[in-house]
Amino acid sequence: MTSQVPGAAQASAFAAERVRPVARDALPPAAPQSATGDQRPGPLATDTVVLLLVDFAPAARLWGWSRLVRGAAALRREAGLRWCKVLGSGHDGGFGLKPSGTRQGLFCVFDTDANARAFIDRSPIVHAYRHRAREFASLRLAPFSCRGAWNGRTVTPSIVSPLAAPGAESPAYQGPIAALTRGSIRPAAAAAFWKYTPASQAALEGTRGCLLAVGLGEAPVFRQATFSVWESLAHMDAYARHGAHRDAARAAADHRFFTESMFVRFVPLSMQGTWKGRHHALG
Repeated sequence: MTSQVPGAAQASAFAAERVRPVARDALPPAAPQSATGDQRPGPLATDTVVLLLVDFAPAARLWGWSRLVRGAAALRREAGLRWCKVLGSGHDGGFGLKPSGTRQGLFCVFDTDANARAFIDRSPIVHAYRHRAREFASLRLAPFSCRGAWNGRTVTPSIVSPLAAPGAESPAYQGPIAALTRGSIRPAAAAAFWKYTPASQAALEGTRGCLLAVGLGEAPVFRQATFSVWESLAHMDAYARHGAHRDAARAAADHRFFTESMFVRFVPLSMQGTWKGRHHALG
């Protein structure tokens, strides 16, 4: 099944026309100007994230497990790679305690969009993942907000926020939005945290506007992440602010489930491939 993404064309236009370089620890500089003085978009100047999702063919399971053992060391020579995480997944790509024997994720933060593109298009490692997969999807993501950290590392926003300015009635951008939530769970809070998972997953799977969702983990039980892509900000907020997810988020804040957490929002620049039987073609 192919995902028909309302606003997909706008996502590409937004990425092409609304991107502004953002220097670290500085205010966003002005966009470059043409000879006539008109502003023109410049290339991405800071972080672009690549997320690879793979479901290994049965014959490639051992190779897949070796990726988890080697971790980031296998990618140390990739041009422009700032940091990365090799991640496992829950059963059938979900969020439960039972791990998947075939599904994995690779979360990579690159210093430029050009290096992120080159990694997806030309890296031998990406080719190896594709060759051994029965399902494979690649996403290229421009972060526009980030709070918190992942093992002390963070993601620098590379585009201006597409959300509405204070006082505006609605966002100017109506295209797809992606979100990553990850946390290091306090051992004493693990049982309470996992109590909320089944209801949150059931609510997510039945939520209108969710194009893709996957549970990922850096380590069993205690170091978990969720990633999702939505047709629009309105669809994402409808899930986040109501029902089981809202209850879980409140409990996490009230009872301090995490010793460290990170929350990132992105504009998807491209989303290609197949995940859980659904084909995606954006960008």
